[in-house]
Amino acid sequence: MVKIEDIQNYGKEHFESVTASANNLQSGVQAIATAYGDYAKKSFEDTKSFVEKLSGVKSLDKALEAQTEYLRSSYETFVAESQKIAGLYSDCAKQTFKPYEGLVSKFAPAAQ
Repeated sequence: MVKIEDIQNYGKEHFESVTASANNLQSGVQAIATAYGDYAKKSFEDTKSFVEKLSGVKSLDKALEAQTEYLRSSYETFVAESQKIAGLYSDCAKQTFKPYEGLVSKFAPAAQ
């Protein structure tokens, strides 16, 4: 027989899990947005620096050297920031669903 207290406790636990999950999602999305903003700002500054450097170049060799350096640096930054942001997405998902572990374990059959 199911008791009213059991139903109330389940409802309370579920509400607390939803609240914790929403808070974790909010902080995760905020961290991701900050990382994107930081990357965009750095990319803009790097491009601006490259254009200034390129405008002062007097020979084709130096222009190609500057362009190669800029492309290499841009690619390395892109890869590093992509990995960082992917990690933030992963952490956000883990933290968002972590509060539900207790509820799921109550209904999942015990491993034999």
